[in-house]
Amino acid sequence: MIQKYDSYTSSGIGWLGDIPSHWDLEKVKWIFRHVTEMAEKNNDHELLSVYTDIGVKPRKELEDRGNKATTTDNYWIVKKGDIVVNKLLAWMGAVGLSNYDGVTSPAYDVLRAIKDIDTRYYNYIFRSSQTLSEFKKRSKGIMEMRLRLYFDELGQILFPIPPKDEQEAIANFLDKKCESVDNYILKQKELIELLKEKKSSLINKAVTKGLDSKVEYKDSGIEWLGEIPKHWEVKKLKYICQINKNTLGDKTSPNLEIEYVDIGNVSFENGIDAIEKYHFKNSPSRARRIAKYGDTIVSTVRTYLKAIAYVDANVSSYVYSTGFAILEPKRYFNNRYFTFMIKSDFFTEQVNINSKGMSYPAINSTDLGNLFLCFPPKQEQKQIVEYIEKESSKIDKAISHIEDEIKLLQEYKQSLISSAVTGKIKVV
Repeated sequence: MIQKYDSYTSSGIGWLGDIPSHWDLEKVKWIFRHVTEMAEKNNDHELLSVYTDIGVKPRKELEDRGNKATTTDNYWIVKKGDIVVNKLLAWMGAVGLSNYDGVTSPAYDVLRAIKDIDTRYYNYIFRSSQTLSEFKKRSKGIMEMRLRLYFDELGQILFPIPPKDEQEAIANFLDKKCESVDNYILKQKELIELLKEKKSSLINKAVTKGLDSKVEYKDSGIEWLGEIPKHWEVKKLKYICQINKNTLGDKTSPNLEIEYVDIGNVSFENGIDAIEKYHFKNSPSRARRIAKYGDTIVSTVRTYLKAIAYVDANVSSYVYSTGFAILEPKRYFNNRYFTFMIKSDFFTEQVNINSKGMSYPAINSTDLGNLFLCFPPKQEQKQIVEYIEKESSKIDKAISHIEDEIKLLQEYKQSLISSAVTGKIKVV
């Protein structure tokens, strides 16, 4: 049963509303001081960063998120219990309590308590939805994604000051509740990954072995592919499709308006999910590839990310980055089957093996065209497509249901945090 405090009083602050009568209000600058303590040269302190989803963590644990600093000379010293604020992304939740001693970029602000408080409580209220909205209002900048929250504005925000024992009780309550919710969400996300693996396995098996387990098999002649149905064919990609048939030339009208698709706009799960509009003269120099309805686009850069998609009628007018290869299958192919075949692990693994480069491995069109694929007659392709789409639909629905559940849990968690830190519910 939800408990309330005995009496409330108006905080006079719209986003905070009524607070328990015995709580105080103080500006952030009277609770925390802005610390600018520089690290010494050639130091070996732990490099810390703050992330919107997980708060403050050592960078070495998350090397794939952002660039690695070459030196931490003159970075800000961070002590365990400090609050670290990313000025640029504070309004999106990039603020959190550090459980580590270390250093952080001068692009961040370090706040250190000057009152006897439980900083865990303030970590929760700093990351609550109401506070983030207030952070956004007080951030400066002409573009949303360039908004910055400076301490002279952050320091003016009034926050509640419950008695310390209540701060501790609220933090303990939220630690326990949030851990329970987070653990359940983690298990649900793991289940989603298993379902995605099941879907991928379903596609891989269907496009390399077919649907009839009793069919007679033959050696494909390709070591990594093994046996395939006896009546299937094996050919190089360049013999079964045209690669990069159409490209915008240098004589293209500079005022032509294009809808441009880059590598980051395409994902294995969602296909083409974003575009950018340009006049050709202002578009990226790599905006060249043209695809038509029924083609398949495949990233030739970092193909392990599986930026591969079928070009349906909705996206057939787009212009694609030269980081894609545009594949137009020949007439003896079902176009949807062709895309499933290109999406399969056995093909993308070939691409990865034959890609060159370290940071951004890529494959050129010639090497891509020399990769092998196996395929059945067109009528069987149609049957396989119908099977994959039917079974994939079931898996997609299950994933969507779990994602909806996760969203509700995240909303519940945020609501619980907001209610507890503002005194709308009593946890002591």
